[in-house]
Amino acid sequence: MPATMIPSLRYQDAPAAIDWLARAFAFEAGLVVPDGEGGIAHAQLVMRDAKRGDAMVMLGSVRPGSEFGRWVLQPGECGGRSTQCPYIVVDAIDEHYERACAAGAEIVMPIADQDYGGRVYTCRDPEGHLWCFGSYDPWAESS
Repeated sequence: MPATMIPSLRYQDAPAAIDWLARAFAFEAGLVVPDGEGGIAHAQLVMRDAKRGDAMVMLGSVRPGSEFGRWVLQPGECGGRSTQCPYIVVDAIDEHYERACAAGAEIVMPIADQDYGGRVYTCRDPEGHLWCFGSYDPWAESS
């Protein structure tokens, strides 16, 4: 059985990020816990896929003074770079790419066929987090 891995991100404007991620990438907000200060203490967003199973990301508002916050930099604090990038498998990759473009995602690597199979693109969300989506499924059996 594969391990469950859930990326966790922090946003300066987490409520706006939740809305944008739904519009651009088809995530659905599940659990959303406000922090009482206009931010988000914890949120779980799910991308539903009956064939593959659901993908999830968790997010919350940036809290620089928190124990966890002292270990996490935002892309704008490190020259726009990222140290990790979620890769999410989607079947209708061309339609997903068009949806992300229409929502204003910054495309850093346009959609392209890959030598190892599938089509992949990489983009940034409005706060600079890097996202990768592709039709290549490393869990699928080789044909």
